[in-house]
Amino acid sequence: MPLKAYGVLITRAVDTRREGAVDTPHYQIHLTDDQDVHYRAAVNVLSQERPSELLYLVDEDFRHPVTGRLAGLGSGWNSLPPGPGGPNLDFVRGNLFDPAKMRTLPPDGPGADDDLADILDHYVRRAVADPDARLYVFGERFGPEPRVKDKVFGFLPGNGIHDIHMNQGNSRKFRGDDGVWQDGGILIHFPGQNRWVAIFLAFQSQSWHTDDVTGHALEDVEGNRPEPNTLPVRIVAALVNPRGPAPEAETVTLFNASPDPVDLTGWRIGDRLGQKSPVPGGPLAPATCLVVPLGANGARLGNHGGEITLLDAKGLKAHGVSYTKEQAAREGWSVVF
Repeated sequence: MPLKAYGVLITRAVDTRREGAVDTPHYQIHLTDDQDVHYRAAVNVLSQERPSELLYLVDEDFRHPVTGRLAGLGSGWNSLPPGPGGPNLDFVRGNLFDPAKMRTLPPDGPGADDDLADILDHYVRRAVADPDARLYVFGERFGPEPRVKDKVFGFLPGNGIHDIHMNQGNSRKFRGDDGVWQDGGILIHFPGQNRWVAIFLAFQSQSWHTDDVTGHALEDVEGNRPEPNTLPVRIVAALVNPRGPAPEAETVTLFNASPDPVDLTGWRIGDRLGQKSPVPGGPLAPATCLVVPLGANGARLGNHGGEITLLDAKGLKAHGVSYTKEQAAREGWSVVF
């Protein structure tokens, strides 16, 4: 079953603490909201399963429609109902980043910038030093525990958030935590710089092809992340905001980067809400583009930002992109990815 209390915690960072030689070390963050309620974010830096080193990705200039969906949420804890309608994170369906760009680091090391805790410290310490910076921490809430002090920072009541990582495609040992649209992560907003920094974590044991309902790893499917620059067919452009009145003639452009033709029979293009449009069947020759019209009853490309996913004939994700409201603002111009 999915996480019991998924949501996003919107707070200031006031302190950090690294955990050393323990079985399951965490990078601990002390947080406070605008009502001076205290929280602790427990961020995994080591997996209980082998390979134990975590996958991580940092985007120092994160641009994605999810930041716009966070507007209007209050300081403190915000529960998020399941599904794609809100600002929920999903590493598979949300097209937040390219999984092929994730890297591994040990939890702790003797030098500077040589371990995952160092990476986290680099960005969180910037937020601690900036009184206007805000952390948007996604995961599962724990507490409040009125009679129990926090075990790391000592505030009362004990209160916080964990599971700040991918929460689907787990091995059988942790299969009970699987779900869709409930992945964890850290977004840091620096208003003075008009910039977002995103930090995403995953376990090497997790699958990147998961069931759309349960979030479980799909059976008999290779679930490893793709190697960099190995996807044969990818989305390279989208006409999101065509000229003229509705219904608009939206299109998505595909490109075959491989040296061989790819049969696109049965392939589809989907949006964040799961609406799909068919891709014209037949082979796509090497180094060739195909402009796919979405039609009135298929996938929709909203002008306030969105996600576009390419699915193969088996329904597996072949590629995915996202675009922001700002990118969609110019009528008649294609968004290029």
